[in-house]
Amino acid sequence: MAETVEMARSAMRTRQRLQHVALNVAKLVNMRSDPVLAADVAQSDLVGIDGMGIVWGARWLGLPSCPRVSGVDLLHELIAVCANEGFRPYFLGATPSVLAAAQRKALEKHPGLEFAGGTDGYFTAQDEARVVEDIRTSGADCLFIAMPTPRKERFLAAYRDVLNVPFIMGVGGSFDILAGEVRRAPVMMQRLGLEWLYRIYQEPRRMWWRYLRTNTLYSGILAKALTARAAHALLGAGRAPPGSAGMRS
Repeated sequence: MAETVEMARSAMRTRQRLQHVALNVAKLVNMRSDPVLAADVAQSDLVGIDGMGIVWGARWLGLPSCPRVSGVDLLHELIAVCANEGFRPYFLGATPSVLAAAQRKALEKHPGLEFAGGTDGYFTAQDEARVVEDIRTSGADCLFIAMPTPRKERFLAAYRDVLNVPFIMGVGGSFDILAGEVRRAPVMMQRLGLEWLYRIYQEPRRMWWRYLRTNTLYSGILAKALTARAAHALLGAGRAPPGSAGMRS
């Protein structure tokens, strides 16, 4: 978290673009069938792990793994940085009421915070040029986007080079949490990687199929990778060391 916050702060100070993407199980699964999403992740400057399933999968596969950096926690940290150091954020996405509530809650917690602007996510394709121009001319130091995948990725692919914002980050449903519309899972459930189950509990109709589908597919992907790794290890163990042929005990 500290490293990510410092990189974001440095980008805002120098106004050199840094695009952050948070990688979770759903995004990893959907990348396999959505080339726009896959390109957005691959072309981002900073990829953070936002999902215990990714952390555990990396560990089980023996890959170097970083700690989880939750997107909503990172958003809270960066809002505090903005308030303390005079950076101006721009909020893009969510419904008009959620957007207004999220900005109001942020201002209540950080009275020194100043927003560069905000636009809800319910704009049409015909409105995109207007929204892009509003962001570009706002002088924002950071842009937090709460639009669904793949709309967010397509928006950034088309406009990231002209937005004139140094730090860009997708925040998923974090505006809903910031606004108080959705509650965070208890800390223990977060540590156990069960936040998805808590989301289903709060929004069963909207969330159950999404998590059932992506978690099932991810289990299959991980099982295949673990099987391949085990087979590779067994084959490697069965090979005689180089130069051992013909050696006698």
